[in-house]
Amino acid sequence: QLQLVESGGGLVQPGGSLRLSCAASGFTLNNYTIGWFRQAPGKEREGISFIRFGDGSTYYINYVKGRFTISRDNTKNTVYLDMSSLKPEDTSVYYCAAGEGVTTLWRYDYDYWGLGTQVTVSS
Repeated sequence: QLQLVESGGGLVQPGGSLRLSCAASGFTLNNYTIGWFRQAPGKEREGISFIRFGDGSTYYINYVKGRFTISRDNTKNTVYLDMSSLKPEDTSVYYCAAGEGVTTLWRYDYDYWGLGTQVTVSS
């Protein structure tokens, strides 16, 4: 059974950093694109970054470019999202998702989702 579990969320002050993890089980991470999405209360779920299957190429939306880094550890079957220079506007529930052969951040391309982890940026 394919499963994704996010962890690493929490409360952080503006300007701080967090590392989110997305642990995969039931499938080989290298065969899937893994995307990170977030959803703030009352807002649509938005894609922020993905790491592509196979070659591991990455993509970021402009708002997080230079502050967030996505990476993959195939030995641990885990994808990470390192977030720095966090802003209150980054407060959201963060989700990882897996899609076979995906090269976009369109949420409906992704078939498998974790339950999310809360990130709160506040002083």
